[in-house]
Amino acid sequence: MLATLLAVAPPDTVALIPVTKAGLPDWLAGQSPETAAWLKTVGFAGDAGSVAFLPGGDGARALVGVSALDDLWAFAGLPTSLPAGSYHIDAALDARAATRAALGWALGSYRFTRYKKTDKPLAGLVWPAHADRGEVERTASAVTLVRDLVNTPACDLGPAELADTARALAEEFEAALDVIVGPDLLDRDYPAIHAVGRASPRAPRLIDLRWGNPEHPKVTIVGKGVCFDTGGLDLKPSSAMLMMKKDMGGAAHALALGRMVMMAGLPVRLRVLVPAVENVVGGDSFKPMDVLKTRKGLTVEVGNTDAEGRLILCDALAEADSEQPALLIDFATLTGAARVALGPDLPALLSNNDSLASDLLAAGTEVEDPMWRLPLWAPYRKGLDSKVADLSNVTSNGFAGAITAGLFLQDFVSKDTPWAHLDTYAWNSGTRPGRPEGGEALGLRAAYAVIAKRFG
Repeated sequence: MLATLLAVAPPDTVALIPVTKAGLPDWLAGQSPETAAWLKTVGFAGDAGSVAFLPGGDGARALVGVSALDDLWAFAGLPTSLPAGSYHIDAALDARAATRAALGWALGSYRFTRYKKTDKPLAGLVWPAHADRGEVERTASAVTLVRDLVNTPACDLGPAELADTARALAEEFEAALDVIVGPDLLDRDYPAIHAVGRASPRAPRLIDLRWGNPEHPKVTIVGKGVCFDTGGLDLKPSSAMLMMKKDMGGAAHALALGRMVMMAGLPVRLRVLVPAVENVVGGDSFKPMDVLKTRKGLTVEVGNTDAEGRLILCDALAEADSEQPALLIDFATLTGAARVALGPDLPALLSNNDSLASDLLAAGTEVEDPMWRLPLWAPYRKGLDSKVADLSNVTSNGFAGAITAGLFLQDFVSKDTPWAHLDTYAWNSGTRPGRPEGGEALGLRAAYAVIAKRFG
């Protein structure tokens, strides 16, 4: 992605002149009648995303329609739509706009080519003056990590491969890594993770990465790592199983957020916890109405084996909470209910801390990575009551599924721990500028912005 951002401008670089629809008449006022006639002929009206190459002049130029100069996605469609070559932005951009232009270009250069190669070259952009290269590089690399992991099918990305990704991060940033595998999960008291993943020949595991000065504030990130979800014995229909390679999207976000924190060298004690499993059908599958032990000591009756994500998260959250971190965030592709309520673009945010929730919402607006808060509505907690265990993993009425999932997780986090749960889709259902169909980072940039502001 960053290979399309050029450090040195080649002599034949094409100038990209951004104009808004409202600003086009003012720009035309300073041009020749021939230029105005040409733009009328080609139908250029300044609509966002439109491009018109200009004839004549001292060098190659093209007008680019943008909604605003500081729109993150203003130039994001150009790496794949422009002819191959080198381009520079011919406009006075402040640091914010320049950084967003470079980041949008980088994100728009993403292609998943692991299984299907392409020879079509991408257009390159000269780094805009005043762009924050560090911000662009860590964000682009983190989003790429999420997209690559989510796009990779389960045949090549199981719990072991997810641990390998964490291991590569640990080696790159000199972090400590502990991976607890298979029966060792029982020995070290992670029984719910083991129960969900034990039926798969690809052993379940807990990935535990630590980085930073132990004296710094503790920031812990948890990510749901269900590398494939058949639904277990409560088997999904085939149509619902097609997208389940992305059920480790929460883990991808957690690892990517950890990458951003480490790349920036933030003064925090970072911990990333990823319970990694496959939820499959086998002779050792956990069953409906089983009662599972958890790390916190609470017992859980299994009302549905397809609500497995919260079962692995509860063990990881209990461990995370035991250290009383200054901030705890978990990411999970947890409920279809969140998608029904908010659609694919908006992660559902649930939090026990109003200040943290407000910061995340504000950051989401600021960096164009929005989310929407749902309440941890206490009266709904009664729906998780069980007659034989401390709680059930699902309600019987089916209402408010994203909220009741959050309420389930809240039972494993102390009231005094600032905690946010992001129920994210991790997927683009269609292609838009800078956002190709497939795996996507949703809520990642906002979460990083909050961590950097609070502790940076």
